[in-house]
Amino acid sequence: MAEIGPPPLTGITVLEFAGLAPGPFAGMLLADAGASVIRIDRASDTRSLPTADALTRHKASISVDLKSPHGTSFIKELVARGADVLIDPFRPGVLEKLGLGPSVLLAINPRLVYARLTGFRRDGRYAAMAGHDINYLAVSGALSLLGRAADTPHPPTNILADFAGGGANLFQGILLALLARQTTGRGQVVEANMVDGSAYLATFPRLGLKSGVGARGRGRNLLDGGCPYYETYETKDGKYYSVGALEPQFFSQLIEGMGLAGRGLEEKRFDFDEWPAMRALFESTFRQKTRAEWEAIFDGTDACAAPVLEYQELENDAAREGDQRPSVTLRGTPCLAIKQRPAGHSDPVTHGQGAGVPGDGYDGEPLAPGDGGQQALEKWLGWQKGREYDVHKGAYILTKGGSKL
Repeated sequence: MAEIGPPPLTGITVLEFAGLAPGPFAGMLLADAGASVIRIDRASDTRSLPTADALTRHKASISVDLKSPHGTSFIKELVARGADVLIDPFRPGVLEKLGLGPSVLLAINPRLVYARLTGFRRDGRYAAMAGHDINYLAVSGALSLLGRAADTPHPPTNILADFAGGGANLFQGILLALLARQTTGRGQVVEANMVDGSAYLATFPRLGLKSGVGARGRGRNLLDGGCPYYETYETKDGKYYSVGALEPQFFSQLIEGMGLAGRGLEEKRFDFDEWPAMRALFESTFRQKTRAEWEAIFDGTDACAAPVLEYQELENDAAREGDQRPSVTLRGTPCLAIKQRPAGHSDPVTHGQGAGVPGDGYDGEPLAPGDGGQQALEKWLGWQKGREYDVHKGAYILTKGGSKL
């Protein structure tokens, strides 16, 4: 095996202001890739319980009173001493009112990548409004494409706007800014919003509205639930099977496995008027066998048919290959492991480097304000509590030896 290097973002330091969902997801992506991420939590007089944020793996926390000059000075000091990335998950203007906007912090550290994420566009008609994933999808246009023909538009939980169009999009922007910094020597402001992120993800189906692929209206097309051979079906035991046999050679294997060969279905694939009858035939056929029986037929074939697996079985049945791994394999500099494995039973390239995390990617690891913060500051800056900083009423504050501003 070739020599394995450290994770790709090793040495990158990140300050992530505490939030929910998309901001923490961007921070988690950075942490999984080896960046050292410190979450900035609100200070409390008493020992705080873990926050509702479950996207905490490979992170540490410090608690800061941002309404106090001591708190904002602490953040500025961390920026001045070389923080690479700052993640702002708040509505527009919040950090600016605290004196921690990009004009202030980039003046302190011109190499800083100041990454901020909003739901709506900062310059749009909804900029000052509150919203959630469903609202951002709605005004992006993407929501109009999702759902059954006879039903209202329906979002795929909060995956699309919050995480794909929001957190993952911000992560991409941060990486682009870090790459640009290698050339320019300077950081910059990275702005992502979930409306534009969702609209960008919907490029292919949006273009399909005028190319014919999606021209028949929501839920009536090849890829959006209208087509009977790109669909899910209930099985005899109340489970589900997915079918995606678009190409003729795959369709032939599908109907052969279903016992429907020789009925002329191949010639009817693109006849929209035949789709309802074909769907009804497929529904009744799939209900005749259990999911396991259909697996025995289709496993190893090119029928483009696979079981709809649930997370409980993925977590508990090793044969289902539900072990959580890095989202991308870097063979020279793998990201960090998620699933914990016995010593000697882990391949760092395939499974990720390191020991994994409690919960194995199925249970969120709790992170209370202040957890791991002292160790992270010592690793970042060599700081020690009582020398460069202290903790007063739950809030991290600088001592005289900690400030260089």
